[in-house]
Amino acid sequence: MNRTQLTYFVFLGLSKRIELQVLIFCVFLLVYIFTLIGNCLIVVVTRVDASLQTPMYFFLGVLSILDISYSSVTIPKMLLNALSKNKNISYTGCATQMYFLLFLGSTECVLLAVMAYDRYIAICNPLRYMVIMNKRVCLSLSLFSVMSGNVVSLVQTMWVFTLPFCGSNKINYFFCDIPPLIELSCVDTSMYERQLMTATILVIFTPFILIFVSYVLIISSILKMASIDGRWKSFSTCSSHLLVVILYYGTSSLIYIKPKYIFSEDTRKVVALIYTTITPLLNPAIYSIRNKDVLRALRKYRGSKKTFSHKK
Repeated sequence: MNRTQLTYFVFLGLSKRIELQVLIFCVFLLVYIFTLIGNCLIVVVTRVDASLQTPMYFFLGVLSILDISYSSVTIPKMLLNALSKNKNISYTGCATQMYFLLFLGSTECVLLAVMAYDRYIAICNPLRYMVIMNKRVCLSLSLFSVMSGNVVSLVQTMWVFTLPFCGSNKINYFFCDIPPLIELSCVDTSMYERQLMTATILVIFTPFILIFVSYVLIISSILKMASIDGRWKSFSTCSSHLLVVILYYGTSSLIYIKPKYIFSEDTRKVVALIYTTITPLLNPAIYSIRNKDVLRALRKYRGSKKTFSHKK
């Protein structure tokens, strides 16, 4: 079977056992619902609460929109496949899913670096923070993140789907991603795998280096503060972002940088589950639990909803 004759792929999914498929459906339906609720709340409060109209919360709102979209690329199809005998995805559908997955993932990588730069300016140059990080700059940096993600995704998707697929069309995965699709190609893919490694290092480690440099400067500035309370307050504004960076970069780099023979297929699926479904779920929780401003805004928003319902 060559590439021109292949019209669809078949997901093998997370498990072939019926009872586990039902459990998978129930668990990840709840994950998806809470992901949507948590991230939508972040988007709403960062838009309507006057005290959160700062660059940091603007970028947090953008991150939540990305997480909503990211989850929606993989989870609905996974839920459908869990309860359906037809686990097919068309050739075009697979390419589309991969494009959006890579687009949103690459955009988030760049956005996390932008958020680190925002924290650097806020802590190391606080008097000029609102001047440097004005609305135009915030919009430009967000647009740059989106454009970067789009370029990376287009190149990677086009590159993968120029490979000839002439063997099995069964993908031992639950969504269309680069590593499992490369394995279906009937040509020697060692050169493509090296290209993938190089591209991944550029996409993941270039923003990560910027994040690392930003935090070296941030920590250096925090240690120079005379007030212990000032040090703690400055570090607390960065801790949520650091947790998100570690969780997202750690899991995604394991998938795209580690050689395939290091992980079993089941282990690779678990890691993929973490960064495609669990990370978007945890991001709003991390920012809410560790951020007094967001918690206060959420309480105020909940209180205003209750007051409105009582008046009705």
